Amino acid sequence: MNKKWTAREVSLEVLTKVDKEKAYSNLQLNQALKEANLSRVDANFATELIYGTIQHLNTIDWILQPFLKTNKLESWVRSLLRLSVYQLWYLDRVPVHAIVNEAVNLAKKKGHKGIASLVNGVLRNIIRNKDQIRFPTDLNDVKRIALEHSHPDWLVERLIRDYGIEEAEEVCRSNNIAPHTSIRVNPLKITRDEMMEKIKEELGEDTEVLPSPLSEQGIRVKGRGNLALTHWYKDGYFTIQDESSMLVAHVVDPKPGMFVLDAAAAPGGKTTHLAELMQNQGKIIAADLHKHKIKLIEEQQERLDLHIIETLHSDARKIKEQFGQVFDRILLDVPCSGLGVIRRKPDLKWVKAETDIEELTKIQKDILKNVSLLLKPGGILVYSTCTMTTEENQKIVGEFIEQHSDFRLDQQIANVLPKAINEKLDTRQGMIQILPHYFDSDGFFISRILRIK
Repeated sequence: MNKKWTAREVSLEVLTKVDKEKAYSNLQLNQALKEANLSRVDANFATELIYGTIQHLNTIDWILQPFLKTNKLESWVRSLLRLSVYQLWYLDRVPVHAIVNEAVNLAKKKGHKGIASLVNGVLRNIIRNKDQIRFPTDLNDVKRIALEHSHPDWLVERLIRDYGIEEAEEVCRSNNIAPHTSIRVNPLKITRDEMMEKIKEELGEDTEVLPSPLSEQGIRVKGRGNLALTHWYKDGYFTIQDESSMLVAHVVDPKPGMFVLDAAAAPGGKTTHLAELMQNQGKIIAADLHKHKIKLIEEQQERLDLHIIETLHSDARKIKEQFGQVFDRILLDVPCSGLGVIRRKPDLKWVKAETDIEELTKIQKDILKNVSLLLKPGGILVYSTCTMTTEENQKIVGEFIEQHSDFRLDQQIANVLPKAINEKLDTRQGMIQILPHYFDSDGFFISRILRIK
């Protein structure tokens, strides 16, 4: 990539690959930023343009459609128009003439005068008619929310069915808000207060640093770039992790000296959190189906100066072939649709299909049934996902409990959850469903299952 590219050129490159190759936006963005050598301000702008355009994709396409004479556009032209409409519609601080001029210049650079003329004409026509562009008033709730908050119809319909219209709309609205950065302090190296002071001192007043309400190890950081590039991260003082995800290890509640299984562990964020809570004493088996991801767990253990994690390349459904009923604690963070992390990966809502959920539930049931055999009587198994569908969460766990009399949901989950959760959610059933707008965090499901015999 040309290292002199602008933020808009980087954005166009990433958006085109996402559209044409169905590439993951976060991976493409990270690679593009490394190669483009943008300033911090321009890197932040490119990030905003890319994620914002993807977040509002079907609304942008609805705005564009009446002004296009053909739908047969090259991917890069379609991406350029989308990128420009996002700026015109959602970013008040960018001058209109600058948006159009930059788009026309990019069209000339990548194409020819004819394409530049098309881009110029479409954008100026939208600008002239902007005050007359209104969402239809005769849409049903599914269509209205899908268009206004830019989500696929099937997802909105499912959210309404599970949570009602008001909650569904709040989820969709929250999904389009850029997330803050949150980090989990490594208590074996530093306290949370000490880490907060270091960040404030070094990064300046324009960086907001707040304690997380969801984890005693968590810190919210706003107004800062990539914290993974700091010396603190490299020296193992913290892990970058969403606050909802931090809750999982706390619910597992492992003690020093225990024998613990993390059955689907990569990339290792929750695994290392377990090790920290165990004060680096005991043993954790960290298994994962994908061999190339095992290295990620090992790298995180080394970075954080931990030594109790033993990695294992294994399908979670087959771990029972290697162990007996030996584990004090089991974490089962199963493969899922990932719909709770749309704020961080907005392309998920466009690439996922409703049929994916049915296939995933078969895998989830199979994993839970097989891995549960390895838990000692009196032991705790935590089943969690980063999604919000009842099929992958409450129904999976409820069906398992009905079919296995030697397990029950543990109502003591409230004792290991922070005050903020217990005040907001009913924990009496031994499980919680966090929606993104509850705590400005990822959507997450966590259940705590006790083996009674």
